[in-house]
Amino acid sequence: MKLIRVFLIFFLVTSCDNFKVKKTSSEAILNEELKTFNWNDVDEYPSFSVCDSLVERDQKQVCFSEILTAHILEYLQREMIVVTKDVNDTINLAFKLSERGDLTLVDANIDSLTLAEIPDLKQLITKSLVALPKIYPASKHGQQVKTAFNFPIIINVE
Repeated sequence: MKLIRVFLIFFLVTSCDNFKVKKTSSEAILNEELKTFNWNDVDEYPSFSVCDSLVERDQKQVCFSEILTAHILEYLQREMIVVTKDVNDTINLAFKLSERGDLTLVDANIDSLTLAEIPDLKQLITKSLVALPKIYPASKHGQQVKTAFNFPIIINVE
């Protein structure tokens, strides 16, 4: 009987650690959540108001890129670009969109021959962004976020 009491008391004393409640700080929860957070993907892509009626996420992305590309090309076609040689080049444009919807051209990968024929091409593309319709920025978990993206533009001047 004494052995059972000793065993019971020993068991109660050692098992008390199992009943302790571990406190988890909000900072620890946030750090765990940030580890699982995919920073390279957004819930909603940037959009123009014309694209809002589309339901599918991929359709909205295509709509955004088509409107942006068409706008830049229309602007360049309105400009009187005079060249001495035909220019047929694909330019890779790198953009950054702020969480407020401000679009800026970060870089333009322009071939040296195209740049020789149209030296102010980067400035023309930058000017074309001023007349863009309102851009709604990308969102992640309900928050508007900055995004960076690349678009190829085909320049064909004869």
